[in-house]
Amino acid sequence: MTQKVIIVGGVAGGATAAARLRRVSEDVDIILVERGEHISFANCGLPYYIGETIKDRSKLLVQTVKEMSERFKLDIRNLSEVMSIDPENKKVTIKNLQNGEVYQQTYDKLLLSPGARPIVPPIPGLNENQTLFTLRNIPDTDKIKNYVDSQNPKKAVVVGGGFIGIEMAENLVDRGIEVTIIEMANQIMAPIDFEMASILHTHLKEKGVKLILENGVQSFANQGKKVILSDGTEIETDMTILSIGVRPENELAKTAGLELGERGGIITNEYLQTSNEDIYAVGDAVEVVDYISGTKAMIPLAGPANRQGRIAANNMMGKKEKYKGTMGTSIAKVFDLTVAATGNNEKTLKRLGVSYEVVHIHPSSHAGYYPGAAPIALKLIFDKENGKIFGAQAVGADGVDKRIDVIATAIKGGLTIEDLTNLELSYAPPYSSAKDPVNMAGYVASNIMEGELEMVQWHEIDKIVADGGLLIDVREPMEREFGFIEGSINIPLNDLRNRLEELPKDQTIYVSCQVGLRGYLASRILKNNGYQVKNVDGGWKTYSSVFGSNINKKVETSTNDLGETVVNNTNNIKVDSVVDVSGLTCPMPIIKLKKGLDSLESGQVLELHVTDKGALNDLPAWSKNAGHTILRTEIDKNMIKFWIEKSK
Repeated sequence: MTQKVIIVGGVAGGATAAARLRRVSEDVDIILVERGEHISFANCGLPYYIGETIKDRSKLLVQTVKEMSERFKLDIRNLSEVMSIDPENKKVTIKNLQNGEVYQQTYDKLLLSPGARPIVPPIPGLNENQTLFTLRNIPDTDKIKNYVDSQNPKKAVVVGGGFIGIEMAENLVDRGIEVTIIEMANQIMAPIDFEMASILHTHLKEKGVKLILENGVQSFANQGKKVILSDGTEIETDMTILSIGVRPENELAKTAGLELGERGGIITNEYLQTSNEDIYAVGDAVEVVDYISGTKAMIPLAGPANRQGRIAANNMMGKKEKYKGTMGTSIAKVFDLTVAATGNNEKTLKRLGVSYEVVHIHPSSHAGYYPGAAPIALKLIFDKENGKIFGAQAVGADGVDKRIDVIATAIKGGLTIEDLTNLELSYAPPYSSAKDPVNMAGYVASNIMEGELEMVQWHEIDKIVADGGLLIDVREPMEREFGFIEGSINIPLNDLRNRLEELPKDQTIYVSCQVGLRGYLASRILKNNGYQVKNVDGGWKTYSSVFGSNINKKVETSTNDLGETVVNNTNNIKVDSVVDVSGLTCPMPIIKLKKGLDSLESGQVLELHVTDKGALNDLPAWSKNAGHTILRTEIDKNMIKFWIEKSK
């Protein structure tokens, strides 16, 4: 007897399952019911079509109804909605949304892939808001793009700093719109931790985005033209994008009596069966198991949905294939930066009461001497006792995806941090370094496990110093002009051995540098000479990404935005000297800049080429303090150019 399968919902989970079912069997009857017009579209590409990076709308349609039904012999009923399920009699009630006809259809197996819908809270003034949008599908996309194309809005508010919110902000800026992001939490991008998100906060501000954290929308006024925040702030806007998250489409499952989880996700077993053995469920509507911790989670991502669709199809056809959980590996483009994460973050591990260690490193994306190397901020979280990798996060202009994918694979393979040191990864100067950043993270973590290195974190050091702790900054004096941890004493690394007698042996000495490497070298010198020592993890770079620089306090202008201390009337600048510090690691950019300026007469101009903006984040403030003038700044992909006139 021919088996009949009904699939509710297309896109990642449902369409994948339909295609897989047909590849497994030519005999099975497959009916795909989709409420919308399109059964398979690239929903992750929608913001980029609005921003016009993707110019051709048809490219968003992965498979049309006609193509897919012909190729895979499917009975596709789009613009139709499954209204209810009768699990007792194995029947569904379907409504044709074009003509209103309602009919029943029997099934042997049923697959639910209804997805999730944007959360729209009952905000006062919401219903009167004429220019409020959410983004989930092609009709939403058309609405937003048509509005931007025809109305030419000048200002937009994005509510929510998750993936869709950030991608929409970037694409609206690309369309020349002034964007404000409002986020309830103290950071954007929940999968990463605060100090990593801080790098993105700075970058968004540099790109002209206004970022309002720890604040929410209280109400809309004036038909949505005014957004009133929880603290009473009022923002004028021409349009608002609501992207505060999604909730599972679970109505069908609920009324059919299927078991739901705490957050409303459909509960399935490891074979993706619901509490009814003939009904399977996949995708954003399903509660998954967190691969790292084994706890229940809702993780709406396209990759897992595709995988679940394939596994559910196999199991409907008699296989016994398990879905082993979701790790939550994710990535996003934030203007010139990439942010990616895998596994659990610190927030999750704290909530679960798991003890863990953290390392932050700041390697280059490839060999520094080959042009275009850009720094990566890489964070690794692990178990100090057994070396298990809990998760990793990275932010950088280049090479972030590769490192996080390698670590995600290592986690799946059950590798430890020691195994990371032994990974043999491809290397040539344009692509990596002989010690890849993943190897480097493994080395630092192994040093901690073996007791060779003790760390304190960026958020601990201020209190330690305030309580009388001794912090030695082992960078060059010139580097401190660009900011330092308050209360630290400067002993450059190369002078340390000659000044050991100045240091007490009866208390712990804390050391810090720019990124952690010289701090590690200093801690080895001190430890081998009988001192107790701890290194500030990630150095000044991690610390200052959160707290900014204390040299800002000496100047009136904020220096986060590179444009603020720039004189813009100078297209015909006569350059007297060019200093290229691209690809160089600390302390070289600052030392070379100082030497370059020292060699000039007052009033002469230095052209500076930089790839590590972090090292010179405070260049405008520093220049102002020193009396120099930044004539112009240009950013071209990973390269930043400054034209600096020496003080007169």
